Amino acid sequence: MKYHPLPAELFINNRDRLKKFMPKGSMAIFNANDLMPTNGDGTMPFKQNSDLFHQCGVDQEETILIIFPDAHRKAHREILFLTETNDHIAVWEGEKLTKEVARERTGIENIQWLSAFPALIKSLMSEAQTVLLNSNEHLRAKVVVETRDMRFAKDLQEKYPLHNYGRLAPFMHKIRSVKNPHEMDVMRRAAEITTQGYLRVLKTIKPDVTEYVLEATFMHEFLSNRSDGFAYTPIIAGGKNACVLHYIENKDVCKDGDLILFDVGAVYANHCCDVTRCFPVNGKFTERQKEVYSAVLRVQKACFDLLRPGVYLDEYHKQVGELMTEELLALKLISREDVDKQDPDWPAYKKYFMHGTSHFIGLDTHDVGLWTEPIQEGMIFTVEPGIYIPEEGLGIRIEDDLIITADGYENMTSGIPKEIEEIEEAMRG
Repeated sequence: MKYHPLPAELFINNRDRLKKFMPKGSMAIFNANDLMPTNGDGTMPFKQNSDLFHQCGVDQEETILIIFPDAHRKAHREILFLTETNDHIAVWEGEKLTKEVARERTGIENIQWLSAFPALIKSLMSEAQTVLLNSNEHLRAKVVVETRDMRFAKDLQEKYPLHNYGRLAPFMHKIRSVKNPHEMDVMRRAAEITTQGYLRVLKTIKPDVTEYVLEATFMHEFLSNRSDGFAYTPIIAGGKNACVLHYIENKDVCKDGDLILFDVGAVYANHCCDVTRCFPVNGKFTERQKEVYSAVLRVQKACFDLLRPGVYLDEYHKQVGELMTEELLALKLISREDVDKQDPDWPAYKKYFMHGTSHFIGLDTHDVGLWTEPIQEGMIFTVEPGIYIPEEGLGIRIEDDLIITADGYENMTSGIPKEIEEIEEAMRG
């Protein structure tokens, strides 16, 4: 890992929060993600299971975490199983965590090698009343391969068919959506690195620069600051490319007179930042670009005041739709007749603003969280309204990351210019 080790208190706090939701006599089991193959003997870069990392901070494959608050033996209430390191692994892959380092980083006293798991699980299963198993229940997940968690669940239920089993996901969605102070600090660091990337790229934009050169500029800045790189595949879209919501080719030349849309964020210690900005390739907005850009910016600023503790996300998105409708009417992109005759399931504004405005963000760019419960202090959301006009080759989205506070918000990405005058001034410098 490139990042500095995170404080064990972060993970101790997260485990304590989970324990408050666990039924009496229950045992929770988390598995690391698989190391995925490519071709030949190649593997993809390892990405840890977000739930396991949330609970213990281990960024290593073949890891198992057991949390059993009511276990008879105190030593069995938290157990972390790791791959045993040896000289061969150290030479070929780099040294794995030792038991001593694992204790220091996780706050878990009972560290075992994986070889001890088969015997210990028998003892623990004889005592547990309910076993809570993990799975990916993100609303937008498209899982087409069998995960390590699911293989484990099938195997365990075959061996112990008479036990009661339950789902960890509802509890994890609750606690992961509300960040503790240590997590907020890590998110702020991801935002700081992202901000540095944008400030550097602003100095690089000019007519005829290619989208991939700008992508490389971000990557250099991110890696230079101990980030592992992009939190998601970056979108660097000049001109009409910005009207493709998930344009990721980043291959074209940026043309004089066009805007370029950047949807780019850094990841730090597995915590994600997600920011969008639009800048004029030649450093100067046209009057039309100013008109549409200002409309998007007004909607975004209004959104900041709508995201408050106690508000439901679907209610919030409805209000955002009303704001955007008024802006599109003023721009004459839609008519009052369009609004009067609109399909409630696909309102008129969706022709030019077809995506959601806010999503949870944290250990995943589109993080887990419950839409059936109101917004709480400590949640972190993106705010990203946009207007896309393909017939004009103009796509504009503005996105920031907000921590919700008791009486307002903290904009972690406010250091990235977004006022028209700020942007033009920064590009002149």
